[in-house]
Amino acid sequence: MDKFESLRAFVQVVEAGGFAAAARHLGRSRSAVNKLVMHLEDDLKVQLLHRTTRKVTPTATGLAFYQRGLAILADLKEAELAVSQMQREPKGRLRINAPMSFGTLHLAPALTDFLLQYPDLHIELTLSDRFIDPIEEGFDVTLRIAQPPESASLIVHELMVADRVVCASPEYLKQYGVPQTPADLKHHSCLHYGHFATSSQWTLTSTAGNHTVTVNGVLCSNNGEVLRTAALQGLGIALLPTFIVGSDLLQGTLCQILADYPPPEISAYVLYPVNRHLSAKVQLLTEFLQARLGDRPA
Repeated sequence: MDKFESLRAFVQVVEAGGFAAAARHLGRSRSAVNKLVMHLEDDLKVQLLHRTTRKVTPTATGLAFYQRGLAILADLKEAELAVSQMQREPKGRLRINAPMSFGTLHLAPALTDFLLQYPDLHIELTLSDRFIDPIEEGFDVTLRIAQPPESASLIVHELMVADRVVCASPEYLKQYGVPQTPADLKHHSCLHYGHFATSSQWTLTSTAGNHTVTVNGVLCSNNGEVLRTAALQGLGIALLPTFIVGSDLLQGTLCQILADYPPPEISAYVLYPVNRHLSAKVQLLTEFLQARLGDRPA
């Protein structure tokens, strides 16, 4: 039995002066209240109440236990109120892991606004382009680009959808020409992710279907900012999400090519451990990021 329930029953019996009145106050049967108190006495191996046909009074030990019990129940109520308030007004540490480029360009500014809104939170943001197991490494929330592996211990929510483009600097295109079809990429230096097994295979789409081409180049990296920098410096052609190169395309420092053959979109996901009681911190952060980043950041 729940010791707190037994304690509540005992305290109410003392205050009400009997089992019937205590049962009415607690909304339980007289026999259920009596059973709770008897369980408490058996557990403590001491008699807490004098029982007669006319009244119920605490023993000397029972009176001392009653006074301590009042303090315990008051502390419990205070703790419950504190937890309830934390659910409404989140406080404490929130550990987050995210990819480096996405974290630097978009997540960090969003988290700044989030902290201004919830100043009692303390965020620890770690950036890494390798897959992180949030449970194993103690993160409350993990953000990932591309579909994460399935796990029964993780909740996965799609945060946003991002466009990708094939692009290069004007200088590179002037020197080496502009590819007209996906097959032309075989004759160019292509800068690709070294994070996935299929990173040297680019899939582009058209009305005729998918076009997969194996690309080669002098640089591969698991970080989009590295590939962006190399593309800006004329090292080759890159396939990158618009949340990394969107401003470069607007400024003309990178040019989109093969516009009739767009790459498939990619999604960003937020992951957190399965928990029967989702913390207010994680829930608020997820909702905030979906509202802030859900409209295809560029």
